[in-house]
Amino acid sequence: MNAPSSSPSTRRSAGLLLFRTGAHGLQVLIGHMGGPFWARRDAAAWSVPKGEYGPEEGPRAAARREFEEEFGRPVPDGEWLELGESRQAGGKTVTVWAVAADLDPATAVPGTFTLEWPRGSGKLREFPEIDRFAWCSPEVAAGRLVAGQRVFLDRLAEVLADRPGPAS
Repeated sequence: MNAPSSSPSTRRSAGLLLFRTGAHGLQVLIGHMGGPFWARRDAAAWSVPKGEYGPEEGPRAAARREFEEEFGRPVPDGEWLELGESRQAGGKTVTVWAVAADLDPATAVPGTFTLEWPRGSGKLREFPEIDRFAWCSPEVAAGRLVAGQRVFLDRLAEVLADRPGPAS
């Protein structure tokens, strides 16, 4: 018997990992998760811009939508490189693509969410979904990303190593 669609084992998310190459080598653009739960954390508190989607939306469309919601700008033009799927510790399956681009993190206008904070106070506050973005080497990003997304850094390196010529 299949699990109900609300089961954590069937939750799906899709995202887009921007990368650039240059004088500083390979770098990826990741975002620090917003809101009070992540405010004082750095290690394992960053994410690929991504989000959940339902059966009415495909993963690529969801990755585009979520990037635009979380970064606040359209997805840059470029070839989408498949980095595959990874099942996260909470049961969600995440699908990620990579695109070569060089956006300025300071131009991000992140979407927001509303949360009662402090809990039980009755006060609703808005927080950014992602409170800041940064370009990082894969080594630095590995320490910052939530554990289940680190696999995409290795996959990006593999995809780029298999490509002829420059990565971007």
